[in-house]
This record gives sequence, structure tokens and C-alpha cells, in this order.
Amino acid sequence: MFMYEKKLQYPVKIARPNPKLAAVIISQYGGPDGELGASLRYLSQRYAMPYPELKGLLTDIGTEELGHLEMIGAIVHQLTRNLTAEQIRTAGFDQYFVDHTTGVYPTAASGFPWSAASIGVKGDVICDLTEDMAADGAMA
Repeated sequence: MFMYEKKLQYPVKIARPNPKLAAVIISQYGGPDGELGASLRYLSQRYAMPYPELKGLLTDIGTEELGHLEMIGAIVHQLTRNLTAEQIRTAGFDQYFVDHTTGVYPTAASGFPWSAASIGVKGDVICDLTEDMAADGAMA
């Protein structure tokens, strides 16, 4: 069971918009090694885990990754709110803005939308855990 307190564990308070920075950070939200993929990777891989304690651990990690997703979403939202047309254009944020305005959309910094094809769930514990380590190490 979850208790949702309607506040982030680590509050995000960004005073000035910065669409250039948001265009990079968005990859941590929906890029191939971002938080959305991480959460679904762990939550999907848990089914093949033969040890109940480790299955529970994968569930907990996947849930924690969802919390990270919320924090990254708050960062991107705050970096892109109240943008002027000039800020959008000069930051190169216009291609994203045309399709999503200031909505937080799961995409890589390259503009490629998030896809389940970017995560590995093989059903082999060693293979899956190696995938997890590789993906977590890529964003470190």
C-alpha cells in the first residue's frame, strides 16, 4: 500500500526557466536509460526472479524509480514554464514545443520518444540484472 503525501521527497524549486537545460534533462525522464525505462524494467523483471526477497527488492526499486520520474518531471516542468517565444526559439526548444508545448513528454534529448524497445526484460536473472547495472551506470 502507498501513502501519497502530494509533495516530492526532495523538493524542486527552480526560479528561472531554462529550456536549453530542459532539452537535455528530458532524457533522464524518457530517454533509453531514463527513469521511466528504469521503473518499468525493474517492475517487469521481478516476475522472473526466483527468490521472493529479491522479487520484493526489484518491486521496491521499480517503485523508487517512479519517484525519480516524478522529480525529473518537476524539474523539466519548472525549467519550461512561462517561456517567451524568444526563449523557445533561441534555446532550440521549438521542435519539442511544437508537439508538446510545456508538457513533460517521455522522450530522449535527441527527440526520439520513449519506447519499451529500449529496455531489456529477458526472464534470465543474470541477464536482467546485468541490463539493470548497465542502464543505471549509463546515467551516473
